[in-house]
Amino acid sequence: MIVQFGGPDIMLPNLTVAPAAEKFLRRIVCFSGLPSGAGVRLCISSGGCSEYEAELIAVTAAQSGDEAAEINGLRLFLPAQSGILLDGLTIDFVDTPERSGLTFSKGAQGEGATWA
Repeated sequence: MIVQFGGPDIMLPNLTVAPAAEKFLRRIVCFSGLPSGAGVRLCISSGGCSEYEAELIAVTAAQSGDEAAEINGLRLFLPAQSGILLDGLTIDFVDTPERSGLTFSKGAQGEGATWA
């Protein structure tokens, strides 16, 4: 499923959200206690050593300057400054004895989000 972020005058990245990441993001919204229609604001920054740091916040609406999209009913909000870092990446979720959390990698493995 391809999801359109923004409008024709906005340049944002191609982004893929894997099913495990979608499930994790849904749980954030579900357990937030926010009303129906809430979503996740995904703020990405460079963490050094080719890694990314993500700040995930359940919110009721996009903040000024955010782009919004839905993947299978899950609302995602992305600040414009995070867009450059996400171009061409796949967001996935891993849960192993060594690590638990979101991962960011090149390549498509799940639901696509095309930022137009």
